[in-house]
Amino acid sequence: MWPKRLTEHKRLADALEEHSKTKRALPGVDTQAARDTLAMQFVASLRREDYYRVVQQKDVGARKADPNSGIFDPERAVAYHLQNNDVEEAAWLIFLMTEFARPVTGWRRLQDVYGMLGKGIWDWNTVSANPQAMIDWLAKNWQKIGGKFGNHRKYESLRPDSNRSFEKILTSYLNWIGPAGHGRFFADVVRENGNDPGVLYDVLYKSMNVATFGRLARFDYLSLIGRYGIAPIEAASAYLENATGPASGVRLLFLGSRTNKKHDRQLQVWLDDLDRDLKVGMAVMEEALCNWQKNPTTVIHYKG
Repeated sequence: MWPKRLTEHKRLADALEEHSKTKRALPGVDTQAARDTLAMQFVASLRREDYYRVVQQKDVGARKADPNSGIFDPERAVAYHLQNNDVEEAAWLIFLMTEFARPVTGWRRLQDVYGMLGKGIWDWNTVSANPQAMIDWLAKNWQKIGGKFGNHRKYESLRPDSNRSFEKILTSYLNWIGPAGHGRFFADVVRENGNDPGVLYDVLYKSMNVATFGRLARFDYLSLIGRYGIAPIEAASAYLENATGPASGVRLLFLGSRTNKKHDRQLQVWLDDLDRDLKVGMAVMEEALCNWQKNPTTVIHYKG
């Protein structure tokens, strides 16, 4: 699929085969087709990690960060704000990206909300000073918002009377971050818990009491916070408890069955051992296995 990645693909496919022969059987990839498919999903996830690094290495223009410019790109907008030393807006936008998620059709829903339907910007300074103003605006305009929620947030609703209303989510997020803002919040976590990226990630994951942000939304949000260097964190676990797709993928890989839960307590240990050979990291492991288990012998490039 990606000619420049053929060497990397071969390394990963060979590592899977060697691990299966010498350390622990991997019945989910006992055919060449399955090994090649999983290796390619690892490559796809690694490319996505590389993408975030490349985005941050290039200067980003202000129009990319403006939801009403016509060329808004939230992933580059985060980089723009960081390049201009605005950690608060960068982290706020990551929260909005996580809340709305990205469907394959693009960021229209996020753009409409963040950009006040073309009439302004709900930026961090505005919202943190008066969150009720954004809540009231959305209650009045929610039926005008285009696009849709991405697959990772497919159960969300813009309806103000929903039990998953944006008001509940926003209020709980602001309470979690605290009045001093993101910079102070993340700095305090580091000061209180040391500098191990995996430990810090786990502290934040377990403390993230944001309404409707379950296992997947927490993982998505914190992974982006780490990718952009807003906090020195990196997942040291795939957080398989309460996971659906990733847990099914791990079971399929190690047990040959998506539904065999007899060894769930051991799955993370097995993943850690496998990653010592693959060297891809837990964020890549989690995403790739989730995507792979959907079709274990056919490569599908998931963009949403």
